[in-house]
Amino acid sequence: MKYHAVKGTRDFYPRDMAIRNWIVDAWRRVSLRNGFEEYDGPIFEYLDLFRAKSGEGIVSELFHFTDRGERELAIRPEMTPTLARMIAAQAASLPRPIKWFSVPRLCRAERPQRGRLREFFQWNADIVGTDDVLADAECIFVVLDFFREVGLTPQQATLKINSRSLLAALLAARGFAPDRHAEIYTVLDKRDKLPPEVYAEKLESVVRTPAERSDLECMIQAHGAGGLDEVAELARGNEAAEAEIERLRELFKLLAAMGVADYCTFDMSIVRGLAYYTGVVFEGFGQGALRRAICGGGRYDQLLTVVGGPPMSGLGFGTSDVVMLDLLNEFGLLPAEAGVSKHVDFQVIDAAGDQSHVVLRIVAELRRAGHCAEFSYRRGNLGKQLKQAAGQGAKWAVIVGDEYRQRQALAVKNLGTGEQVERSMDSFLADPVGQPAATP
Repeated sequence: MKYHAVKGTRDFYPRDMAIRNWIVDAWRRVSLRNGFEEYDGPIFEYLDLFRAKSGEGIVSELFHFTDRGERELAIRPEMTPTLARMIAAQAASLPRPIKWFSVPRLCRAERPQRGRLREFFQWNADIVGTDDVLADAECIFVVLDFFREVGLTPQQATLKINSRSLLAALLAARGFAPDRHAEIYTVLDKRDKLPPEVYAEKLESVVRTPAERSDLECMIQAHGAGGLDEVAELARGNEAAEAEIERLRELFKLLAAMGVADYCTFDMSIVRGLAYYTGVVFEGFGQGALRRAICGGGRYDQLLTVVGGPPMSGLGFGTSDVVMLDLLNEFGLLPAEAGVSKHVDFQVIDAAGDQSHVVLRIVAELRRAGHCAEFSYRRGNLGKQLKQAAGQGAKWAVIVGDEYRQRQALAVKNLGTGEQVERSMDSFLADPVGQPAATP
């Protein structure tokens, strides 16, 4: 029987692994320079943790099992429940604000599609312990700092921002009872994800009058600076809604001060279907052929209490390597070196044919000094070995040949420039990358 990877998963051959490491390194670099600390947790949790956070319906979206102790467990589909559990366990001793990030491997039992697989790596960053709008701005800035890090321009990727608190206040002001909001959020969140006729049917299922339908359509179509002004008119006289409008205006001012306003726009259609979001919500979208969200997040104010922790406001975001690499590849933003899994500094060549012990000594010393050093298992002629070195992208070739037999010297060739110098063994091992004058 011929075996292959399970549908929705990937094999990471060395080239693929190099690309994966490239984006993970970028996520880690951006997180660290923005003051976030890295954390991780177990790859599986108690199933009830996900039920507590998302409800019974989440079970069908998980890979779950019962272990030998009859405990119901699930492979993690996201990191937020683990984050909440870990912070809740040590909330009293953690300095605030808590700024953490992680890059976990996640699994979801869903139908694979472009930009979304059953197994993937996700970048998460959260700020917990403050409800200051500055935290909203910083969390969004981190996303956009990554966009700039990998070369995505505002013409290639944008971030749409809304507020669930604002939407809740507007719904209440227009007579929608609070117990109806969750189902309305779920439908509105699908506005750009379903065919128009299907969305229209779902919208019809949650409205009771033509006036309600008109109110929802008016709200959901508001976008851009003009859209925020339109919503402000709808909010006039409603204290809660007006307060959220002002918070959004302040958020956009802060993002402008941070130099990322060109990426950002207000869009009332951004709702985020997850029930735990309570404040600002946002989603990133690529402007190429990949017409789907490439990242998303928002503020949550009750999540820690759901897992037994103290009341503590927080917000965060997530994006996967699958969708992000798809977008970067589309725009030609994956650098050539991203697919190089091996970076050889020195190729050590036995040109004499009987100096393998010398080659191994040099290789061992170079590796001990922190350099990537390689040698050939087969003793081919010098030309073939130089070709092999160039094929591996080696920077230098160290040739053990007649020079070594006659005067214990090495020929060191720069494979980029073609320049070759002769160096004594001791001089070379003391400073391998130095290029002193040739030995007499």
